[in-house]
Amino acid sequence: MSVTRWGRPAAGREPAGAALLAWLADSSAPGLCVVTGGAGCGKSALLAWLVRHGTRAGTERERVMHAFVPLGGLSVRGAVWMLADQLGLVARGPEEFLARLAGDRRRVTVVLPDLHAADDPGALAELVLALNAHEHVRLVVETRSGTAVQVQLADSGAAVMDLDEPQWTDEARRRSWDATHTETVASTARQQAATVVELADPAALCAADPWEVTAAFDADPEEHGGLRAAWLRAGQSLCRDQEVAERALVLLTALGDAADPRLRPELARLAAPTYWQLDWSKVRGDMAPPWPGPVFAMTTVGLPAGQALLADHQGVLRTVDATDGTPVGRLPQLPGRPAALCVLADSTVLALDGQGHLHEAMLPGASRPTGLAALLDDGPTPAQRLTDTLRTHLARSLGTALCATPGVVAVGVADGSVHTFTPSKPDEPARSAALHTGTVTALAALDLPVGDDGQAVPLLYSAGADGQVRAWSPTTDPQPTPVAERTSPVTALSTAHTPRGLALAVAWADGLVELRLLDEGETRRLWPGTTVNALALTAGGSLLIGTDDRLLCLRPR
Repeated sequence: MSVTRWGRPAAGREPAGAALLAWLADSSAPGLCVVTGGAGCGKSALLAWLVRHGTRAGTERERVMHAFVPLGGLSVRGAVWMLADQLGLVARGPEEFLARLAGDRRRVTVVLPDLHAADDPGALAELVLALNAHEHVRLVVETRSGTAVQVQLADSGAAVMDLDEPQWTDEARRRSWDATHTETVASTARQQAATVVELADPAALCAADPWEVTAAFDADPEEHGGLRAAWLRAGQSLCRDQEVAERALVLLTALGDAADPRLRPELARLAAPTYWQLDWSKVRGDMAPPWPGPVFAMTTVGLPAGQALLADHQGVLRTVDATDGTPVGRLPQLPGRPAALCVLADSTVLALDGQGHLHEAMLPGASRPTGLAALLDDGPTPAQRLTDTLRTHLARSLGTALCATPGVVAVGVADGSVHTFTPSKPDEPARSAALHTGTVTALAALDLPVGDDGQAVPLLYSAGADGQVRAWSPTTDPQPTPVAERTSPVTALSTAHTPRGLALAVAWADGLVELRLLDEGETRRLWPGTTVNALALTAGGSLLIGTDDRLLCLRPR
């Protein structure tokens, strides 16, 4: 494997560059390096050299720069959203970001220039120290010498490189450089705009610099008709580079029902050019109809037409009307938080919790044998036998995903394998395939008609922590290439026959949702601005998206 060569840093800074590379390679060195010095001493040029080389293909692993966030003019929340976006994480604020970073043990190196020019340098210095508490995080932070934050970070035990000190410059090379280079190196600090954004005007918000809007909302506690809460709820998505219409759509999905009633039609008008139409949304705090709570698992398969089954963080199962989110019913609380749900043909609900345990319940109003039929058939039903078979199987393997159709029930396990069972033949051995490297994170299935006699074959989609989505019919070998693949793990799947043909919905851990209209060969994308825990397609072609604080229903235009 070829090693990418690094060029020399500008202005005789070879000693400083060599010291930074040695620090990166030294596992015993402090995890935080503070680059400091007076104004115009070349801090920005040195960091630009480090980032330019550290983001090239072929760079040695220990020298790779994973995130570069110029802090000039940013608020803490803005910095968190930019960092999370570059690291493939989703977080609504600093605490959630730190928690998600702690759960992702990949080594990351983060470069943070211009701390002294941030919107709130002291608060961002606290964030830097919190990041430095994680052993898998390396931080290069630049700040001007003599500032309070420079002293604060230096006192934390960080490695400090003061570029005003002579040992960090080769004077002969500096003189040679100065003789042949006369251009001025621009600061990495964000330039502050002279305009003031009208925070109560949705059109102005969607067209303005999103980082300035974020800083303004951080500094202004007024709700501005509900726009502030909506922006802070979905801000990581809103700060992405996008068109006004796309930003308006995301802001609309995050708007609560207590917001100024004039905002919703105005945002819908602004969002009209997008590929999505918002049918409805429910956010934390909504009352009419009420927000159903955090959604950690969801399905529409096996439910009465127009209904969806949701599971929250406490194991409470609810049914809602998929056309408007109105509550329909509630099932008994399960002992664990469901990670996946499915419904069998006899209305038995199976829920797989985070520890791989299988729980069962019945949909409200499910019919049961009565009278003579109940007396004559007092043995286990096919659904009960299937449930027993699944429990026996899961006793040997840690279950991580679950789905069902009338023709198939499937479970995914931690070793990347998927096992399928036939509901009408619950005692038959499972059919299995090794589909993923690492944990299976989501499953979805449908039955494909294969003629005019009502016969159907199951089509299964599986997704994993490896970022792949695979297709498999248990009657054949798995397809050799993934249907979809990204570097981010998959968090949710759904598939269905819709008025526009076969559709597949995929949610990724970095916050992206894709709806693939397979018969049309088109894909719709959405970044809701928070982690997506569950997806469910309806027969009418709408897509339900479940998160910790929102339940959305969108339709592709």
